[in-house]
Amino acid sequence: MTHDDEQPIAADALNRVTWALRRAEWAVQARKDQRLRPLGLAAAQYAVLMSVHRHPGLTGAELARHLSVTPQAVASQVARLEKRGLLERRPHPRHRHVQELHLTDTGRDALRPADAVIVEIEQRIAKKLGPEKTAQLRELLDEVGDVLQEA
Repeated sequence: MTHDDEQPIAADALNRVTWALRRAEWAVQARKDQRLRPLGLAAAQYAVLMSVHRHPGLTGAELARHLSVTPQAVASQVARLEKRGLLERRPHPRHRHVQELHLTDTGRDALRPADAVIVEIEQRIAKKLGPEKTAQLRELLDEVGDVLQEA
């Protein structure tokens, strides 16, 4: 009797580009969470705050698309950040059933040291890679994103 799960898996499965990307992402996220925790933030919350800072007035659905996460994940983070007074919802000027997201003054104050932490992490990476490899990595990652958006 043969089962589908008995099909061989490629010997190089853990050497694939996508696996290397995932390992790097895990390492970056773990470091972000570790360094942001003393500031009372998780990496996901930093991403929400930074996105709203860069694009004030985003709706929850727009934010979810921007972050490539589910609307439910965004709603959960927004609720937590709103409860802490870091984000606020405001009525959309033209659509009364839509709410826009904005940072509060407290949210901006929380974002500054959190962003400094992220800058330190990025500087550590850039120092190890050097300016040429850092620029090349950025270009390659942008190309990966572009290829997958086209697919």
